[in-house]
Amino acid sequence: MKLLITGGAGFVGSHVAEFYAKKGNEVVVYDNLSRAKLLKKPPKNVMYNWNYLKQQKNITLVRADVLDTKKLNKHAKECDVIIHTAAQTAVTTSVQDPLQDFETNAMGTFNVLEAARKQNVKQVLYCSTNKVYGDNVNEIPVIERDTRHTFHPKFSKGIHETFDTDLCEHTPYGCSKFLGDVYVQDYAHLYGLKTGVFRMSCIYGTRQFGVEDQGWVAWFTIATMLGKPITIFGDGKQVRDVLFVSDLVDIYDRFINSKLKHGVFNTGGGHKHTLSLLELLNLLERFTGKKANISFDDWRPSDQKVYISNIANARKALGWEPKVTPKQGVKMLVDWVQENKAIF
Repeated sequence: MKLLITGGAGFVGSHVAEFYAKKGNEVVVYDNLSRAKLLKKPPKNVMYNWNYLKQQKNITLVRADVLDTKKLNKHAKECDVIIHTAAQTAVTTSVQDPLQDFETNAMGTFNVLEAARKQNVKQVLYCSTNKVYGDNVNEIPVIERDTRHTFHPKFSKGIHETFDTDLCEHTPYGCSKFLGDVYVQDYAHLYGLKTGVFRMSCIYGTRQFGVEDQGWVAWFTIATMLGKPITIFGDGKQVRDVLFVSDLVDIYDRFINSKLKHGVFNTGGGHKHTLSLLELLNLLERFTGKKANISFDDWRPSDQKVYISNIANARKALGWEPKVTPKQGVKMLVDWVQENKAIF
């Protein structure tokens, strides 16, 4: 099997590329290495995963942009699967620069779909987001407890794929990712592509260079261990279902090897794998012996007090279940940061 991984030098993309390369597949990693520019951060660490993948067999590295349709079509040719992980990933960045967010997420996804259609690629997997549900999530009543907010019992199992996406604020990021989400679904119906849409919750793991605007589990871990200040927007009791990256790769692989023609899957830890910000900080203090340097600020636009994925659809259709608990995953992340302090 030959796979094209857009954004393949990113956190998720690099894990996907490594997984399939180690299975003996031919993998093309396609990345413009723009993460630092998109997030308006210093370019430190931008080459880490790129250089890591250089050491792996069966991987071809291509430095190119999903907006470059000529190169995209060239490298999609003769591929069996495209896993589209390339994206602008931060809500705050999308608010500050909505045009760049739209071009990267919406136009980039359209270009990937067109390349797949024209080059006869059989499968496209798309990294969507729980932000497609927008501010509607905040209409669900929540109960405040000591260290977390919880959904009303009616939603205790989380948000289903049929949850409303209309008549609410999404932020530009939510809009651009939802546009890609819908386009991917439509290309399955119109053109017969096998497409998987994965509405991802909080994915975390090793080789993730989290920053304040994106990748909060990794960012809190890095900041705590290095003594950097952490700003909590809101009260810290906001809850997310968290999913270790190896479990994400597993659901992709199950879909690729399934007989499904298309599917939309909420992809997170589900109601059994959740953390609030305060609970993560407690775990980090336990694992590192260090107390984080935290301060509080106002809630950010459309931030969800609670988001938990209902993963029953993926469980039923793919036999998939997250295996790594938050305690196990955070400990692995702590160990990786400890072993690689120099790169931060």
